[in-house]
Amino acid sequence: MSPISILTTDAVASACVAVLAIIVLWDGYWLTKQRTDVPILGELPNESFSWSSEGVHELARQWGNLLSMAAMMVLPWALLSVSDTPVGYAIAWDVLLGLHFISLLIPKRYAITPTHLFADGQRYEWGRLKLAKRQPRSRIMLLRKGWGPFAPLPLGGEYHDLEKAKHRIERFTQSETFSQEE
Repeated sequence: MSPISILTTDAVASACVAVLAIIVLWDGYWLTKQRTDVPILGELPNESFSWSSEGVHELARQWGNLLSMAAMMVLPWALLSVSDTPVGYAIAWDVLLGLHFISLLIPKRYAITPTHLFADGQRYEWGRLKLAKRQPRSRIMLLRKGWGPFAPLPLGGEYHDLEKAKHRIERFTQSETFSQEE
């Protein structure tokens, strides 16, 4: 094996692990913002409402992402011998994905105001979101406009909180649609 192929393998593996580390840190940052963005839970002024989820709700909300992450944790191990990649990169990859996996299961806080949805540390204007036509039972499924099926935004929580939230979302997204048409 030539030194160039090892250097290339190391460079690619380093870049992959570095990009994953940035993603995990970035998502971790947004996760820490949720308490400042949604400090109070329950009924709020101006028809606003906030609620939180539990780990089981996040499991129902993120099941697809969790399965994808599990596959991404296994895949490098199958490719190690073929690519001559050092095992340390696969371990680092799995540790980072494990941290991200755990962060997806941490209970989240959500809030709905007449103008915005607060979810995952982000703030979304209603004009950028729409309710999916088919709604799952255990969560609310929103779609980011212009992304089609590639950017679903599921919201988790207790059934009664989701029902309150869904009625407000319907009202706020309809009023947003009407205000854009004027």
